[in-house]
Amino acid sequence: MSFEHLGLRDELLEALKTKGYTVPTPIQAKAIPVILGGRDILARAQTGTGKTDAFALPLVEILSRTEGNARHPRALVLTPTRELALQVGESIKAYARKVSMRCTVVYGGVRIHPQIDRLRRGIDILVATPGRLLDLAGQRHLTLSRIEFLVFDEADRMLDLGFSEEISEILDLIPTQRRTMLFSATYTQQIRNLAGRMLKEPEFVEVTPGNTAAESVVQKVHLVDRSNKRALLIHLITRGKWSRILVFVRTKHGANKLTEKLAAQGIRAGAMHGDKSQSYRTRTLDEFKKGEIRALVATDVAARGLDISNLPYVVNFDMPGVPEDYVHRIGRTGRAGVSGIAVSLVSHDEKPFLKAIETLLNHKIPVEKIDGYTEGCDVPDFVLFRPNSASSEKKADKDLIEIVARRTVSKKGSRPPAVKTDGKKTGLKPKSRTGRRNDHAVKKSSRSRSRSPKSS
Repeated sequence: MSFEHLGLRDELLEALKTKGYTVPTPIQAKAIPVILGGRDILARAQTGTGKTDAFALPLVEILSRTEGNARHPRALVLTPTRELALQVGESIKAYARKVSMRCTVVYGGVRIHPQIDRLRRGIDILVATPGRLLDLAGQRHLTLSRIEFLVFDEADRMLDLGFSEEISEILDLIPTQRRTMLFSATYTQQIRNLAGRMLKEPEFVEVTPGNTAAESVVQKVHLVDRSNKRALLIHLITRGKWSRILVFVRTKHGANKLTEKLAAQGIRAGAMHGDKSQSYRTRTLDEFKKGEIRALVATDVAARGLDISNLPYVVNFDMPGVPEDYVHRIGRTGRAGVSGIAVSLVSHDEKPFLKAIETLLNHKIPVEKIDGYTEGCDVPDFVLFRPNSASSEKKADKDLIEIVARRTVSKKGSRPPAVKTDGKKTGLKPKSRTGRRNDHAVKKSSRSRSRSPKSS
């Protein structure tokens, strides 16, 4: 099937050719006829399958058939994140401008006045995040009483982020007589409840089994001690000559810290999370897409909203606590039929998360060993000492082990554990006021021995 068979006007077909699209994806082939036929729709498809165009094309097609009051929007598209709002907006604008329609994007984290100015010029389609939409409506800069079409993109993520109350407020502001489209990557009970509230005799469209990863993504797991994760990631990037990598971490602080460590190793990296300004996030994402940044370190705020063509690698530096988030994370690669690789660095305490993910996927993810880094492998000779490694402790110099133990104690503020050297336990005394001087003395003694003829 080609796009010509879907009943789209010539201007939209021309826009598709400009984008290089010739054949609709499965979700587009199924959803577009349903929407053009006048039905509400509940669509589920895994990320990266073309859901945006599945509603953008028929939405523009239907609105272009009649003239409306360009002062107020006739269609509203809600998204959970700023990044997704921008990308959905760009996609719709590419089609809307072909038929002399206007689309505007509003989201939080930036100044509101430029968005107010754009709304005053008049719009046909509005793409928005819930918070900023309610701000504009509350200040009477926006009227939603003429909405004919309501679209929820990534509805499950919107609920995960706690937008239930905002959704209820928005529904109170728009007409009950409307067409509603709900697109989601998963079909949870929350989504069923939301669909029951909003949709009228909807058509259910599904192109893939729920909670499955794209077949074009090669998945692998490295079992590694948490303290060795960063070293392993740097090894994979540098030795594998990885070009562009999207790295997922659990916390904002973790994203900042890992970005700094990668940069210190000559790997240009950028962090993306909720504390970063929208201008910074937009600039960083643009640099990453252009290849100016090699590694993008992100929290799950980016798991659904990023659309990066030809992204070869996704790394789960921290495993997600929710199994479904794993599917969305690795869905950033292997998009539009292009293959990709998803690597998960799993520490001992994260193995339950891995088990839950494998239960969700209904298959085991292959485990690969990396000599010198993963569990069960010897520490390479160039590493003088690696804590929590029995083989490394046997090879390491006793003074070096004591230095590392003292530093660990100074960070934790507790008494050091007994250190095993040559089969014997060595008890370390609590660090005194002269502890730093003693550390210096140990270093000096160690250097002296290494320089002596006997040592040589």
